[in-house]
Amino acid sequence: MEPVDLFVIGGGVNGCGIARDAAGRGLSVTLAEMNDLASATSSASTKLFHGGLRYLEYFEFRLVHESLVEREVLLRAMPHISWPMRFVLPYHPSMRFEGDTPTSRLLSVFMPWMKGRRPAWLIRLGLFLYDHLGGRKLLPGTRSVNLTADPAGKPLNPKFARAYEYSDCWVEDSRLVVLAARDAQAKGASILTRARVIGARREADLWHITVEGEDATVTHTARALVNAGGPWVGQIITGALGIASTEGVRLVRGSHIVTKRLFDHDRCYFFQGTDGRIIFAIPYEGDFTLIGTTDMDHKGKPGEAVCTPEEQDYLCAFASHYFAKPVTRDDIVWTYSGVRPLYDDGAKSATAATRDYVLSLDQSAGAPLLSVFGGKITTHRRLAEHALEKLVPFFPQAKPAWTAGATLPGGDFPVQGFDALVADLGKDYPFLTPFHARRLCRAYGTEARVILGAAKRPEDLGRDFGATLTEAELTWLMGREYARTAADVVWRRSKLGLRLTVEQIAALDAWMAGARA
Repeated sequence: MEPVDLFVIGGGVNGCGIARDAAGRGLSVTLAEMNDLASATSSASTKLFHGGLRYLEYFEFRLVHESLVEREVLLRAMPHISWPMRFVLPYHPSMRFEGDTPTSRLLSVFMPWMKGRRPAWLIRLGLFLYDHLGGRKLLPGTRSVNLTADPAGKPLNPKFARAYEYSDCWVEDSRLVVLAARDAQAKGASILTRARVIGARREADLWHITVEGEDATVTHTARALVNAGGPWVGQIITGALGIASTEGVRLVRGSHIVTKRLFDHDRCYFFQGTDGRIIFAIPYEGDFTLIGTTDMDHKGKPGEAVCTPEEQDYLCAFASHYFAKPVTRDDIVWTYSGVRPLYDDGAKSATAATRDYVLSLDQSAGAPLLSVFGGKITTHRRLAEHALEKLVPFFPQAKPAWTAGATLPGGDFPVQGFDALVADLGKDYPFLTPFHARRLCRAYGTEARVILGAAKRPEDLGRDFGATLTEAELTWLMGREYARTAADVVWRRSKLGLRLTVEQIAALDAWMAGARA
């Protein structure tokens, strides 16, 4: 087998982002993911492109600046799966918290009467920096909100009379990963799913990588190896690669609950806790509310993360402090949990651990190895650029960086053009319900028309599996987007699992198994 320039381990957002960037520079690339794309951390985020307002308390100005710049770069590249959102941060003068951050420690020294409290001036300063650190152009700035008169105050406890409102962006995280993989493949990359790297050895200027697939075990060769294994990055170094390393990853579990819809408007909430943590409450999939996330050191296997009963109670109690009507376990319809692979910087708590990324290049014994520690979904594109900056010296034929102005598949329309896209699709395919037309545009953007093709009536889309999921869409997902099982479709390529019954999902799985046979 002819050697490729780059072999990437890991089909999460960082691995697929690096594969896409490299393929677009003219390098030959193979990516191997042991499960489905985005099957771990990259489908378990809070689903935001955000600067990280609370990271300012840890003086992570470089990370916040890069993230804020990236918000709008990414929004332009994928306006179908990302869109602006407004966040409401309620404030109450008596709010106190016991968080241990550099900012809170400074306050306790210079203004001890403020101990345990984020004063209003500090919040305004943070939001001012948030508005101006990233050269904001598309998104509106911060404003004050009178919760006694604004609809955002209606579902909240009446003690909250004042709030600040600022901008960030939503993103469909697992769709981002799949679209990045598709774009990489369109530029020549080979994308292997259900393909586990079980070993790799370095011989002079080549890596020999053994990959266990569903049907066979194959050895690949590459001139450089990228370890983007996410929570498994450390295990890959010491296990599959057999390299002793002093660098470590801190596994931090972030859990979320999805409840019945708790409020009727389309804005989100940013809630501060008495323990110094924060959570979001976000409109989700039309009829639900997403609440999260927790920050817990994770001691188990990365693939076995679940939202524990204790975390569910914590999130319910946290949200109930703000909402007028308490949030209880009875409101929960789904939970999910992921493990963030943060670089182990020795921080005292999981909350304080850096969200910045570290790229470690090892070329001590011949062919280079680049290991990716940490990172967040907002900075995945810049992480990929920085990864290629470290690798291109080995590949003088590589073309310059290119992703900053490039759209993902289906995203070739203006940021403000989504409603027109939906209206035009509904006009040309009048048999679609408004929900169906909007869902297709959100998932596939301009490619929704390719899926629908020449259909004139619902029956032309083939079998109806429920919740507007049809055979035509499944054929696209299996043929173009690497989907193999019902879980790939209803929990990653979409969130239709919230609307389908157990029996419908089982029928979908059986159909897909038959289609693969």
